[in-house]
Amino acid sequence: MDASSISTVEQNLIHGQVIEQLRTCYDPEIPVNIYELGLIYDVKVAADGGVLVVMTLTSPNCPAAQSLPADVEAKAKSVPGVTAAKVNVVWDPSWNPSMMTEAARLQLGM
Repeated sequence: MDASSISTVEQNLIHGQVIEQLRTCYDPEIPVNIYELGLIYDVKVAADGGVLVVMTLTSPNCPAAQSLPADVEAKAKSVPGVTAAKVNVVWDPSWNPSMMTEAARLQLGM
């Protein structure tokens, strides 16, 4: 293992902290955080501390299409130990309300 590698334990810790940060990001039209909405498909932490967030938006015409991915990237970068962050917005599978957590459904009265 070279000096720039972090342990699996550190990767898991960073992963959890990134998710906690993503829970502070909100879609401006829906009063539920993007993690509970099901917009975050994956968070990967590399051995060098780099983070990749795979996410989607509620629709391709989402008014937050420019700001939300940038906010996600900034939140991921703010976690101690993260050396870089990249956000990959995907459209497959497309988001639908069934992807929301039970907590999000309750919060929205569904």
